Amino acid sequence: MIVFPNAKINIGLNILEKRPDGYHNIETVMYPVPWRDILEIVPSNGSRIALHVSGRGVACPPEKNLVMKAYNALGAVAALPPVDIFLHKVIPDGAGLGGGSSDAAFTLKALNSMFSLGISDDDLAGIAATLGADCPFFIHNKPMLATGTGTTLTSFDISLAGKSIAVVKPPVSVPTVVAYSGVKPHTPPRSLNDVLRGEGIAAWKDSVKNDFEQSIFPVHPVVEKIKHILYNIGAEYASMSGSGSAVFGIFDSESDILAESAAKMFAGHDIFTALLE
Repeated sequence: MIVFPNAKINIGLNILEKRPDGYHNIETVMYPVPWRDILEIVPSNGSRIALHVSGRGVACPPEKNLVMKAYNALGAVAALPPVDIFLHKVIPDGAGLGGGSSDAAFTLKALNSMFSLGISDDDLAGIAATLGADCPFFIHNKPMLATGTGTTLTSFDISLAGKSIAVVKPPVSVPTVVAYSGVKPHTPPRSLNDVLRGEGIAAWKDSVKNDFEQSIFPVHPVVEKIKHILYNIGAEYASMSGSGSAVFGIFDSESDILAESAAKMFAGHDIFTALLE
């Protein structure tokens, strides 16, 4: 079975408070983006699972890869035969795009389908939550409001269909723990839920914020520069995704014209452009 784990962006990200357990309560809307890895799972002739990684991130030891962790987590609740897993990484890591989390979630869904396990999406999301805060989102893979530590998900009625997106990842990566270290949790005057339901994209620039930017921009000014450039070339809205370092812009322009502009402006960076559906 071949599947194509996609990336996500965060439309707004409010860090509300630090919890007694050391984690943070947040509020964000997660939106799927068609920047995709390639994942193939086939039955194995051997006696053990084997993971083969190509593309980006090949230095990660197999036992630390979220794909392997997903197989083991599902294997703890259902009988799984040995498989060979081939993962070709396209989505950059350390970007706030959820690439590793998506790989894990798609592994759970693919194994569930391949071996007719009959596990519901809600139960798969519960397993995914043990692997990482972003993982449950990719089980559903549609716009969702994420609250709590990011694993409490509610369907969110928002569509960027017909808009073009540019995602730019500079040659710096941001560990999530570093991103949180410079953030001061706070409760905004209006919830992200209220802002997004009450305002169109033209108003987001002033009202829809990613709190991680206050932590990341001083340390990596190139990330802030990318955001400014995206606005300068016509973005209706631009923001860092997750804890960075990728920045995205939403445009009305044709995606092929946008791709040409982005290639000129962001040489040396990872760039993805597409028409959103």
